[in-house]
Amino acid sequence: MTETALTTNQSFIDLEDQVAAHNYSPLPVVVTEAEGIWVTDVEGNRYLDALSGYSALNFGHRHPDLVAAAKAQLDRSTLTSRAFHNDQLGPFCRDLAALVGKESVLPMNTGAEAVETALKIARKWGYLVKGVPADTAEVVVMSGNFHGRTTTIISFSDDPEAHDHYGPYTPGFVTVPYGDLAAIEAAITDHTVAVLVEPIQGEQGVQIPKEGFLPGLRELCTERNVLMVADEIQSGLGRTGTTLACGYEGVEADMYTLGKALGGGIIPVSAVAADRKVMDVITPGTHGSTFGGNPLAAAVGHAVVKLLATGEHQAHAAELEPYFREQLEALIGKGVVAVRVRGLWAGVDIDPDVMTGKAACKALAKKGVLAKDTHGSTIRLAPPLTITKDELTVVTDTLAEVVAEAAAAR
Repeated sequence: MTETALTTNQSFIDLEDQVAAHNYSPLPVVVTEAEGIWVTDVEGNRYLDALSGYSALNFGHRHPDLVAAAKAQLDRSTLTSRAFHNDQLGPFCRDLAALVGKESVLPMNTGAEAVETALKIARKWGYLVKGVPADTAEVVVMSGNFHGRTTTIISFSDDPEAHDHYGPYTPGFVTVPYGDLAAIEAAITDHTVAVLVEPIQGEQGVQIPKEGFLPGLRELCTERNVLMVADEIQSGLGRTGTTLACGYEGVEADMYTLGKALGGGIIPVSAVAADRKVMDVITPGTHGSTFGGNPLAAAVGHAVVKLLATGEHQAHAAELEPYFREQLEALIGKGVVAVRVRGLWAGVDIDPDVMTGKAACKALAKKGVLAKDTHGSTIRLAPPLTITKDELTVVTDTLAEVVAEAAAAR
């Protein structure tokens, strides 16, 4: 293919459609520049980013502290592999462990890698510490879960698009209804090593369990000598108005998986955090990653931790939550049927008789607001934690316009 000048959104879209795998169905916006909560396409149109890269951009695009940390590290070293020590990894792990209340951190790259790592740790803990017979370990998982797209993880997904046609599937997982303590208790056997849970199911449309579920799960896991593993990859690091979504009800899991926002929107960074009594089943040679814990990733991740250590961003998300909820709930009965809000994270169920979630997101984009649909009629809103109240009003007012226009056109 010969090189040609690309100048419009459509020309870039057409090229991508020709040469890139069709594993996404993106909105027709081609971003070329981004700063804070705003992005600009190749034609110069400006949009408010209310998706934040599925919470990978909790601090907005190109946050100056994070860019500075990356630039400084680029001038020093970027990769050593874990065959050697580097001067960024220790400080990063120390401060991340302190932030989430754990003793040890195992750094990886992507969120799916963090979940895979946590599953390996849980199984090995089950064999070496709990005494589960070899190759019989079970992990209880939730319906509607989303933990990534690796072969093992999609083995226990109940989303046909993620799951179907990739078998044979990895055994050892038992699925129960999300938020159902009685079902979890019934599913736990002497072979159960862990319960894997999203404190809030983001991909499912920001589904928030009933109050008391997480504390009850914590109590149950302790009573049955089972690890509580909380996937905080989307929900963690300030998104919900607390450092971790588990913290909303004062719950401490045995292991956390972290990612997305940990890389500041600059580089993939993920991690598993746990106390030594769990983490130390991992010994030299039993797990690794060429890029996990590289000095560039550690420098950026450390800068993210420093932003969160002040509590400022968590407090801002918590402060805006009531207003965010009020503005969205005002749309119920006016093209919206249900709303779920925690911090600066919302799932909005559009009336399917009015429009689909994808249609709503396309209409929002035409009016300068970027969001993402999921499961047909639901859209997710997750603006950067740096957004102001006035800017948040732009998001909710624009959504109000979109559903009102769609309802009027019926």
